[in-house]
Amino acid sequence: MLQTIKRPDSPVSIIGAGIAGAWQALLFAQAGHAVTLHERGDEAMTDATSHWAGGMLAPYCEAEIAEPIISRLGLRSLDLWRRELPDTPFNGSLVVAHPRERNDFERFARMTEHHRRLDAAGLAALEPSLEGRFRDALFFPAEGHVEPRRVLPQLHERIKAAGGTITFCSDVTANELANLNPKSIVIDCRGLGARDEQSELRGVKGEMILIETDEVQLARPVRLIHPRWPLYVIPRENGLFMLGATSIEAEDTGVSVRSALELLGAAYTVHPAFGEARIVEFGSGLRPAFPDNLPRIGIRDRKISVNGLYRHGFLIAPALAELTLAYVERGQIDNEVVQCA
Repeated sequence: MLQTIKRPDSPVSIIGAGIAGAWQALLFAQAGHAVTLHERGDEAMTDATSHWAGGMLAPYCEAEIAEPIISRLGLRSLDLWRRELPDTPFNGSLVVAHPRERNDFERFARMTEHHRRLDAAGLAALEPSLEGRFRDALFFPAEGHVEPRRVLPQLHERIKAAGGTITFCSDVTANELANLNPKSIVIDCRGLGARDEQSELRGVKGEMILIETDEVQLARPVRLIHPRWPLYVIPRENGLFMLGATSIEAEDTGVSVRSALELLGAAYTVHPAFGEARIVEFGSGLRPAFPDNLPRIGIRDRKISVNGLYRHGFLIAPALAELTLAYVERGQIDNEVVQCA
């Protein structure tokens, strides 16, 4: 087992500056460790899975299909987001459905907690743009959302402010870093890039469309119950909205015609004004997942891997970083997440 480590003697090298690696670097740097964060891409991070993420912080909604561990990690992460980035919007989230999906809507309500049912008037008061669109909604007031392309640079700046170093265009492996300094701790957060050591990882494609309109204003994400997948509409700044929800067992890139039609058609049923919106961007990211779709912190000597965040990266990354730090500094093990070789 990895022993408690004296900070000055044990630098920490982290590979991957996406959401998982960024939170690891931030918490370790704040704890006084000498941290270097390596990222094979450039500062724009356009090749990272995080670049294409929705950024929803919705542990209660995710409980409808996810294992309880996701909700537990997600709830702890909400506290860490509030602590580290106090401007994170926690305006809640909404779940709505058309009459033909009524049974699925009621099932969602039964499978989740900490929501309040709104009638049509209550929904209109909360989101005036949705007035007359739905007869009721589920409101999860404690949930939040972030914009990944804005929040990642903010996390990177906080890492540097805490004394950490970020090296972009640095394509290194855990073994290379471990050989450079046998006393160092190496934390591998490469996602699918770590399949050279974790062959059971697979990529699950998530597609997104970015649209722009000034005819709809939303203060919080809206999930639409759908026969095959729930669409989510996530507000961004300056009249932008992200449409997403697909989880496709494929490792190709890009957005399929069928997915685009489904996403755009479902968005139109949320509000007809989305039919006149301007399409700004199509894109997709490959989420790293283990066969059970659960995250894992793997320990082997002084090498640690953090992977398998699946579609919950922004939701659970802060709590995973806290667990890794607790293991390194106190030998504390979370039996649901940490595995020692």
